[in-house]
Amino acid sequence: MNTISIISFVLATGAVAFFTYQIVRRMKKSDNATEEYFTGGRALAWPVVAGSLLLTNLSTEQLVGLNGAVFGDKALVGVAWEALAAFAMIATALVFLPRYLASGFTTTPAFLEKRFDKTTRSMVSGLFLFGYVTVLLPVVLYTGSLALIGMFDLNLPLLLVVATIGILGSSYAIFGGLKSVAVSDTLNGVGLLIGGLSIPLLALVSLGDGSFLSGLAVLGNNNPEYLAVLTQTNVDGNVVSVPWPTLLTGMMFIQVFYWSTNQVIVQRAMAAKSLAEGQKGVLFASAMKLVGPIILCLPGIIALHMTDLSIGKQDQVYGAIVRHVLPDWSLGLFAAVLMGSILSSFNSALNSASTLFSLQFYKGYINKSANGIQIVSVGKKFGIALAVASILIAPMLDQMQSIFEYLQKVNGLYSVPIIGIFLLGITTKHIPAIAAKIGMIVGMAFYAFFTFVNIKDVPPFFANEDGDLHFLHGYFISLIASILVMLIIGKVKPKTTEEIAISDQRDPAPVDMKPWAQAKKVSFTIMCVTVGIYLFLTMASS
Repeated sequence: MNTISIISFVLATGAVAFFTYQIVRRMKKSDNATEEYFTGGRALAWPVVAGSLLLTNLSTEQLVGLNGAVFGDKALVGVAWEALAAFAMIATALVFLPRYLASGFTTTPAFLEKRFDKTTRSMVSGLFLFGYVTVLLPVVLYTGSLALIGMFDLNLPLLLVVATIGILGSSYAIFGGLKSVAVSDTLNGVGLLIGGLSIPLLALVSLGDGSFLSGLAVLGNNNPEYLAVLTQTNVDGNVVSVPWPTLLTGMMFIQVFYWSTNQVIVQRAMAAKSLAEGQKGVLFASAMKLVGPIILCLPGIIALHMTDLSIGKQDQVYGAIVRHVLPDWSLGLFAAVLMGSILSSFNSALNSASTLFSLQFYKGYINKSANGIQIVSVGKKFGIALAVASILIAPMLDQMQSIFEYLQKVNGLYSVPIIGIFLLGITTKHIPAIAAKIGMIVGMAFYAFFTFVNIKDVPPFFANEDGDLHFLHGYFISLIASILVMLIIGKVKPKTTEEIAISDQRDPAPVDMKPWAQAKKVSFTIMCVTVGIYLFLTMASS
């Protein structure tokens, strides 16, 4: 990076920090220390909810990982990760969020304590923390560092870049709490939307020798098979990473886990100042997910048409195309935007992990008489320890061929049992706590088998590129096994009428619970647009 790029990077990053501080300082504060720190005093309006949701999700593990996966697939099947996310977010807005807000929960596992028991909540909180430590936090740091090093040709050790990002990100989460995380997310979100959309637009201009329309024509006329969204194999006859049959099995449930039960994501919606504001924020973010493929998938497809790019492995695709199309003067600004997305995902996960540990384990077991100030203090110390651990783990991921696939596969190990008990917790009343515990163990055991042992030489309809059962099908089978076990136990030994009555008792809701009047109409429109996108791309690729 030249001097101008470095100056613009520092100024842009500093501006976000300054405006975040000024906005948070003026926001309403809660008298409850834990509520103020962990749920932003339940004062977030819908634009902040939407911006924080999008930025928490949209980071370098998506930019680097999904574009790399699309490039490796030679097909646009990766669109499913965004399109089906829009569907899952509709479920969050209409089904899950009203349940969470009605009882004033601070964490999603708190719902499980009300529905089952404290041990179930602790087990799920432990699984979430396992996922954040082993997958989410290190992956965000690693992919963020990889992107910055690759895009800006930094001659720096990976560990140094990882540590810099980790220290910056943790400062927002540890010292500012959820409010500063959510506000900085929203500010960075504007920059990322502009910067993220500029990359594929400039790449199309480059592909068309200076003409945007000519670039589009190249995509449509040269190897239109690259635009396929519903396929089993690509132009080379290889099985793609998301074969179309997986959309009917594990894909939808993995999305519901992430968008409807995952503490990192749902915590933003639970901090809304009313149910209506929360629903508006979630549904606006859902609509914006339909723009996501332009940022997260299209550059990977364009790169397939650019023969002059130097790409060693697929996770280097996004960095290579950014270097190719961005003028030197803009590199610093884009680096700041990218840094914002990295910090957003990292500080959001760190804040959620601190929330789970402090409220579930410290307050629940270690110091039951702890006051709000003590809980927040412990949360900050835990966040620091977690940040250090993530910084040390992240460089070890450098051996992976596809970081996005690693992320999704390991996620399943803890998400299968979690999504199963959340689904039954919301849709049934008679399943007892013992069923939830056994169901979790069964789900993990099944998924571990499909991930580390697997079934060999399955029919092509169910196969991955190696001929084994695709991990999304394994995810679905594991989930069904977990749910069936819980249903059987619920049939044999259901909860008593008295136990059900206790589970149904609710404290007064801490926010206005009147739903948004347009929620269902907006949800239907988003679903129709999603189907339309699939139909258009299917016709374009045929």
